[in-house]
Amino acid sequence: MIRQCSVSSLFRAVLTSVVLLCAVGLQAATPMIGLDDNASDNASENVAIDTLIADTLDKGLLTVATEHVIMAKRTKVQRDWSTWRPDPQRALWMALIIPGGGQIYNRKYWKLPIIYGGFMGCLYAMNWNNMMYRDYSQAYLDIMDSDPNTCSYNKFLHLGKQITSANEERYKQIFKKRKDKYRRWRDMSFFCMIGVYALSVIDAYVDAELSEFDISKDLSLKVEPAVMSIDRNGGAYLGNTSVGLQCSLRF
Repeated sequence: MIRQCSVSSLFRAVLTSVVLLCAVGLQAATPMIGLDDNASDNASENVAIDTLIADTLDKGLLTVATEHVIMAKRTKVQRDWSTWRPDPQRALWMALIIPGGGQIYNRKYWKLPIIYGGFMGCLYAMNWNNMMYRDYSQAYLDIMDSDPNTCSYNKFLHLGKQITSANEERYKQIFKKRKDKYRRWRDMSFFCMIGVYALSVIDAYVDAELSEFDISKDLSLKVEPAVMSIDRNGGAYLGNTSVGLQCSLRF
């Protein structure tokens, strides 16, 4: 609002100055043109000029300034995407609020299938392990009680196998181990999903930070074989040479 008012005031002042200068010029030129006219004609011309100035200031100037501000608001500056660089702080917050939002802000759309694929894989693993954990937990509870009607553990037995007093303890241990195993895998799937989320946030921030990293041709690391002479006591011996690797860093 302050910027719009300042532009309007500046434009109004400029147009006012132009109108006043034109009016003064007309008034100065009127006596030279009408030297032979009478005083009443000069007075009527002065009144007409004053009326024109008043009408312009009251009606036209404000309208022109308003239209100028409206046109300036409607004119959109085209962003040059070739020179655009992401803001690391904004990329960080977008990645924290929306999974994958930092990659969208950085315009790295090819990373979205990797991130969302990781989320979907972790969710699927967590759901599957949780389902198996619930089934084996119920089977373990049924085999531990003395009610013969609770026999959900039978669906885990191979064809033709039965639980008897001879192998009951072994199956109790099997159901307990599998229950604990699927619970552990379910929890690991949850932490893996948190890890994918954390990696997406770190990737968005680092990618935005490195968007202005100098990767021009002036940066180079060159490793090449070299023949080096061995100097002893300040003197070079032609016969004392060795072959090695030479590393040169250019920046």
